Amino acid sequence: MKRPSIKDIATLAGVSVATVSYVLNKKEGQRISEETRKKIFEIAETINYTPNKIAKSLKTNTTKLLGLIVADISNEFYSHMARHLEDKALKLGYTLIIGSSDENAEKFKKLTELFSQQQVDGMIVAPVTGSENTLENLINSKYPIVTIDRYLKEVNIAGITINNQEIAESTTNLLIKKDFHKIIYIGYKTELPHLLDRQYGFEKAIKSSNQPVEVQYLLVGLENIAQEVHLELENMIGKEPENTALYFSSNKLAVAGLSYIVKNNIKVPEQVSVVAFDETDAYDLFPTEITYIQQPIEEMAEEAIKLLDGQINTYTATAKRVTLSAKLVAKASLK
Repeated sequence: MKRPSIKDIATLAGVSVATVSYVLNKKEGQRISEETRKKIFEIAETINYTPNKIAKSLKTNTTKLLGLIVADISNEFYSHMARHLEDKALKLGYTLIIGSSDENAEKFKKLTELFSQQQVDGMIVAPVTGSENTLENLINSKYPIVTIDRYLKEVNIAGITINNQEIAESTTNLLIKKDFHKIIYIGYKTELPHLLDRQYGFEKAIKSSNQPVEVQYLLVGLENIAQEVHLELENMIGKEPENTALYFSSNKLAVAGLSYIVKNNIKVPEQVSVVAFDETDAYDLFPTEITYIQQPIEEMAEEAIKLLDGQINTYTATAKRVTLSAKLVAKASLK
């Protein structure tokens, strides 16, 4: 069945194709009577006319599509981020297409290629380890692209991040002042700069302190997180810890640690205090409210869309980076 066209509407309405185009695109400045406008809209509705977006994109050289590549869509941080980005993009007339790289450089590359084939006007990405060449190729082809949450030191690219090192340092200083016998930093074995910044902030605070506190590091890979965290916590704190602080550098690590605490009936904050980077609805299942570092997700989304829209309208090779501030939300899990 033939798709209804502007020409069909023009024939039925007895007007020119140009008149129909002006009316449907709601252009100003044309002397078209209200009666004619109403007639055109009624005919368009009757014959189920829908605009040919492909033809329009060829004419304007834009699709009003944006690509978003997150590291792990199952992580609440990224799912919340995607929602805010979608809302902000919609206000500017864009539709968001979302893909998850699952921390895999090859999958990240394939998603950028897919989005390019879909002729998205630009991309917002959370880069993964090993994606440097993929990003460089996009930059060299002058493709509008903005990073969010993360960055790669080797790639000069516009992006949005937070003050990871600064907030980690101030949070650690707070832990030090509380005179814990032991502070354990739980993080990842990783090369990603934003995660290393969190560890550097922790280390900086520890090195600057004169407090006699035992410090340990529990670093795990991206696979089998829960199993590794459980095994290492059993070695480090056992089932009867005393005056210990656990500092989790992500909400995923925190959930794994909290399940160990519940399993072994460890009291929070009486035996261990808990601080986690990022929030998650899973904390609501824990009997004690969890202290966490809150990232300004909505503000990050707004700045990312604004930055990308600027790149799309007027491309520039200048890599503008915006750093926003996170804050510590103190709850009952920290004594």
